[in-house]
Amino acid sequence: MQKRFAILTALVCLAALCAGCMPSANNPSKEGISVDVIQPEIPESLETNEQGVPILKVYDTQSEKIEEMDLETYVMGVLAGEMKNDWPLEALKAQAILARTFVLKFVETKDSKYEGADISTDVSEAQAYSEANINEAIRTAVEQTRGMVLSYEGELPQAWFHAHAGGKTELPSVALDYKQGDPAYLAVVDSPDSEDAPEDVKNWTATFTAEQVGKACADTGVQTGTVESIEIDSRGESGRVERFKINGVSVSAPSLRIQIGANKLKSTLIDRVTIQDGKVTFEGRGFGHGVGLSQWGAYAMAEDGKNAEEIVLHYFQGVGIARIWD
Repeated sequence: MQKRFAILTALVCLAALCAGCMPSANNPSKEGISVDVIQPEIPESLETNEQGVPILKVYDTQSEKIEEMDLETYVMGVLAGEMKNDWPLEALKAQAILARTFVLKFVETKDSKYEGADISTDVSEAQAYSEANINEAIRTAVEQTRGMVLSYEGELPQAWFHAHAGGKTELPSVALDYKQGDPAYLAVVDSPDSEDAPEDVKNWTATFTAEQVGKACADTGVQTGTVESIEIDSRGESGRVERFKINGVSVSAPSLRIQIGANKLKSTLIDRVTIQDGKVTFEGRGFGHGVGLSQWGAYAMAEDGKNAEEIVLHYFQGVGIARIWD
């Protein structure tokens, strides 16, 4: 009897010891973010410092020089460039996770147009950057998400984000004219974009001359001539325009937006387009392409008490958050 009891006790202790060694499926870090997922690999082209943090060669468009910095320092500048530094901490943390993922995915899959650089501060190829706007809130958000990236089945996903979704996000095939297939981790989702957003972001009107629109079409590779007629040809699930029909010719709406000026034609979530007296007027909502995380949506969710992980997982389905260095 005593022998059976001793064996049973030993088995219970062994089970408890093994359970303590097993990682939990939902083991939150000290910041309240679950990080027990398959870790993506750091791109082989990047060297790391003694702490395991990748070192980047960043082309600074202001100084016109390549600067070496660790990736966490780079993320601080990106976060300060992409979000206002007085925004809720959890929104800043969500953006920091995306910024870190974005740069690693860029290095893994693309080459900077600036020779010798891994990435640049040029928003035409990468993320905004502002060293001057780094403050304590930015430093805290980056430190509390240190080493954290998105992981989809052990791979780095495309960490797309934009300013304001106009209430609903869109698939990249529609909103970005993305030809590589819509990733499984992205869907059209409702976005609780904050009412605190500027009025000219929530609703806007943009007017161009018919000649300007015709030139922008030509710059996309489609010759339409001076615009005499324009209508919406097709829309995505969110209501974003996928293609226009201009002078009877089909034109990609995302491509037209880029060529005519993405800060003027603020999104492709266009409610109405008219032409009168040689001028084309677009009426729309939101700001940015509409794929992935909406920054004003993140702001509203953080104000509503959601944490960074909840914010990210609202916009990206089936992903996890991995810490790939400490």
